[in-house]
Amino acid sequence: MKLFAKKNSSDLTFYAVLALFVIASIIFRDRPQIAMWIGFGLAAYSAVANDSIQTLGTFLTTNRKSPWWLLWLFLGGILVAVVIYGWFANTGDISYGRLSKIAQPESFSIIHLLAPIVLIFLTKLKMPVSTTFLLLSVFSTSKTISGMLTKTFIGYFVAFMAALLIWGIIAQFRKRKTFFNKGYNVKAWRVFQWFTTAYLWVSWLMQDIANTAVFLPRTLGMTELIYVSVFFFLAMGFLLYIRGGRIQEIVTEKTDIVDVRAATLIDLIFGTILIVFKEWNDMPMSTTWVFLGLLAGREVALTQLSGKEKPYLKTLGLVMKDVALAGIGLLISMGLAVLARPDLNIQDFGDLFASVLY
Repeated sequence: MKLFAKKNSSDLTFYAVLALFVIASIIFRDRPQIAMWIGFGLAAYSAVANDSIQTLGTFLTTNRKSPWWLLWLFLGGILVAVVIYGWFANTGDISYGRLSKIAQPESFSIIHLLAPIVLIFLTKLKMPVSTTFLLLSVFSTSKTISGMLTKTFIGYFVAFMAALLIWGIIAQFRKRKTFFNKGYNVKAWRVFQWFTTAYLWVSWLMQDIANTAVFLPRTLGMTELIYVSVFFFLAMGFLLYIRGGRIQEIVTEKTDIVDVRAATLIDLIFGTILIVFKEWNDMPMSTTWVFLGLLAGREVALTQLSGKEKPYLKTLGLVMKDVALAGIGLLISMGLAVLARPDLNIQDFGDLFASVLY
């Protein structure tokens, strides 16, 4: 009974805070200098909180016994370093050029500021939403959104096929007891995982930091850089204090994800895919869909090659659930984009979805 009351109190606090953010957005939407910081703050927290399942989920799961503050110093330090390096390397642009096709907003509508609030709410519901589409679409043209969709679908397919191939090979070695045996050097793999997590974290930030920077000027001054860095660092600390939140269950329900070797391989492959797509062009893409493709391919390979029908059907259900939730998030993103920009050409999206399905 006490646990139920505590949960209700926590939910009440959450919705009360969310309501305050909505009120603040309504009040300050006509004051761009204030609105951009409200939008940035909400976007920065909501994007990292929702995307923690892809970049940090496996790391948090396998290091669940490590002190949260140690993980904070490690991941928060990398985050601040990437922001500062991007600022120096790109003449004040912390987005790494990902916003070259999205104009800097001169004013903000209530829809612009509601987008990150909606993302926080969907994260509360454990929905793996594409932060790229939810936060960037409301500022983008139909041509840019179509480009993001195309790159994302290609990324999902590449990740799925890569995972299917790699874990298919691993499964064969595992059957012959030549790889992934029960006895292994846990400490050595743990060190390797910290390196691969840093690699993935950096590659993800270079892709998705644009999702939060979209509210800010494309060129930041030193003072603005300090504000951004401090906020990112504190938000990361809170996220690690709560160990990723409820959305973390999307990772923990998957097969063998607590094995440090499996987590390390996921990070290494995912990070490499993101680096390849980053170098391809500067069009933003959904890293969430790439991650879901990676997990789907891995689960299908491991369960289908196991020869057991029951876990395969369970895995299929988990994969379809993730894709369905992400699909709902995508539809919500498109709906917000249309509300923010009535001039969007809906036919472009329909043609693109039809071409993918066929």
